Amino acid sequence: MKKICAITGGNGYVGGCIKKFFAARDWEIFDLTRRPKPGARAFQFQLGDDLSPDLLSGVDALVHCAYDFSPLQWEDLVAVNVEGSRKILQAARAANVPKIIYISSISAFDGCRSLYGKAKLETEKIALANGALVVRPGLVYGGAAGGMFGKLAEKLKKSVIVPMVGSGSQVQYLVHNEDMSAFIEKFASGSVEIPPRILTAANEKPWPFKQLVIEIAGAQGKKPMFIPVPWRFVWLALKTAEACGIKLNFRSDNLISFIYQDPAPDFSDNARVGLTCRPFDIQSLKSGN
Repeated sequence: MKKICAITGGNGYVGGCIKKFFAARDWEIFDLTRRPKPGARAFQFQLGDDLSPDLLSGVDALVHCAYDFSPLQWEDLVAVNVEGSRKILQAARAANVPKIIYISSISAFDGCRSLYGKAKLETEKIALANGALVVRPGLVYGGAAGGMFGKLAEKLKKSVIVPMVGSGSQVQYLVHNEDMSAFIEKFASGSVEIPPRILTAANEKPWPFKQLVIEIAGAQGKKPMFIPVPWRFVWLALKTAEACGIKLNFRSDNLISFIYQDPAPDFSDNARVGLTCRPFDIQSLKSGN
């Protein structure tokens, strides 16, 4: 019989990469999603909903990727994302799901300033208390364009003019989606036994944002033209738009995550547990890998 992986957030970029990887390795996917597809094994679900443990009976692994970006205020964000995650993580534990994985973010660390990072940090505590493995992916790339990396690559295809918010020295740590997904699948299948802990899924080489942009543009045969923009000016403009009810793809809190990053991500356990993340190779962009 096929093993069953329940997954939340499978329609997002990171969740979609993980779902595709599991499905290719003969897992049956049980989608917990707002928009179930006809004929798929799925259940209509969104963060904040109550979830019966009976629904997860017989599930071999839960990968919780879902995050709702629509709340802007801390109280609403906690009610939906933190407490909503508590419900599904506790349901998984009550259902005796053997492997529980929570997909956090490299933006979550002690002292982080963004509300997103703080919400992820609070949810990590809940995940660990319910026996989950917590994975903090870096900037995910590879395969079909998606997420922040994909949006950046698409932007550079359209224009070489790049507004450079701040100095461009903000460090990025990258992870190929297949490396991240492969490790999660190994853990879910029982090939790797790890007690509840936090792991940073990314290669250890730091990439200053400006240099990363130059590399991506170079792979497209272009040379970017940087226009310096004070980050506080951009933050104020974004806050003003949000106060007016204007919905944007990039928010003021995203900018805080970008400006104030983890100065020292912890990679110390990766080699011991078999989490290997390849160095970022610009040639992979040209080949579509």
